[in-house]
Formats: sequence, C-alpha cells, structure tokens
Amino acid sequence: MEETFQKLTERLLATNSHLSVARARTWVELLWEDFETTYAKAGYEYKGKEATEKIVAKWIDQYGRHLHEFAARNKKYKHLLDDSDDVTH
Repeated sequence: MEETFQKLTERLLATNSHLSVARARTWVELLWEDFETTYAKAGYEYKGKEATEKIVAKWIDQYGRHLHEFAARNKKYKHLLDDSDDVTH
C-alpha cells in the first residue's frame, strides 16, 4: 500500500503545486478512505485495491488542481488540511 500511496501522492503533486508533500499524502488517504467507505455503505462488493487506485487516480486527474481550495471552504476538514507548518516541494 505504501508504494501505491506514494505513487498517487506524486501524481497529485504533479497536478497541484500548492500542496505540500504531507498535505498531498493526506488528500490521497482521504480520497482512498472516502471511496472505499462510500462503496461499502452502498452495499457494493469490494473490488480490490486496484479498483480503488483507479478511482482515486481519476479523481486526482479531474479535481487535483483545485484540492488546496477545499480547506478554505470546509471548516470540518480544515485541521486535517492545514499546511502552514509543512515544507513545500
């Protein structure tokens, strides 16, 4: 899993230069967990990590360049996405 998360983090960083490495990794983990949780709650059969990786990669490609704007608009997740103390890449 570490290799998969690292690859997705690098993909996100390539599309969004506003994110630090730590925040990009947080986004990857949040997107991964969100998809798997939502899919399970909907009653679908688990398709494996490959299917989740494809979906998260698709979301990164579609929405990755705007993810840094999300925390400013959503106070519920702001503490998870605060990058004021992070080193940028």
